[in-house]
Amino acid sequence: MATRIGIVGLGQIALKRHVPTILADAHFTLAGLADLGGGEPVAGLPILTDHQAMFAACALDAVAICTPPAARFAIARDALRAGKHVLLEKPPAATMGEAEALVELAARCGRVLYASWHSQCNRAVEAARLFLADKQIARLRVDWHEDFRIYHPDQAWIWQADGLGVFDMAINALSVISRICAPPPFVRSAELRIAANHAAPLATTIRFGALDSTGPLELHANWGHVGPDHRELHIRTRCGHEVALLDSGGTLVIDGNVTVQETRAEYPMLYTRFAELVLSGQSEADLTPLQMTLDALALGKRITLPSFEG
Repeated sequence: MATRIGIVGLGQIALKRHVPTILADAHFTLAGLADLGGGEPVAGLPILTDHQAMFAACALDAVAICTPPAARFAIARDALRAGKHVLLEKPPAATMGEAEALVELAARCGRVLYASWHSQCNRAVEAARLFLADKQIARLRVDWHEDFRIYHPDQAWIWQADGLGVFDMAINALSVISRICAPPPFVRSAELRIAANHAAPLATTIRFGALDSTGPLELHANWGHVGPDHRELHIRTRCGHEVALLDSGGTLVIDGNVTVQETRAEYPMLYTRFAELVLSGQSEADLTPLQMTLDALALGKRITLPSFEG
């Protein structure tokens, strides 16, 4: 029997990714929608303005929460207490305390909590993880550059402190790092470039440390990038291998040879994983990317940029 799922928060990512993926997945039936702003029906379903009303009216088994980060904790808490399995868009919460509390609550309620990271859901990423599993990393360079005007046009919340700014997208790169590196590196220092009229950074550079590496380990992320997205990760291992994840994680190149190259299907893979978790009754919550983000924000040196309107 298909899992009856509802969505809370109908921004661009929910409408472009979650809704069509659920409609195409035989494991799920889209049964409810809720958004504070309301709106016209989507996929034939009315949009309720209160998530609790959706829980009561739609006989849901599960909920996907796609609101801005600051709202996720309260909605996930309510969903778990109402007996729903929960899928959280990234990041899973605004703070580590919130995320850890949700993990504990899910266990207490006997419900599944899936802190999803769509950028991990690529066959090339998994192949990179397996290749690197028995190797030590000597160097790491990540470049993750996007144009926020494409993905979050006229959305002021992303420039508030709890909106995370550049980390709304850079956390995707951090999720790839946390998946393919065992153990993952930790933040040692960061630079945060913040517009004078905003609280959250437009760009960042993070320098990592690691238990088994003394070489440079860096991430460079810019949300003011102009032109096509540029998302690449390059690793040199201590034994001399060169590993590159290109095309936002869709292509894996090892020592100059393309070993995986395919069209990314991140959200279908994400919902396939959620269906597996619901069936098994097991939660999955990798909180390392959130920890890295919060450490960078806590340690980062602030550099002021000219004001701009986002």
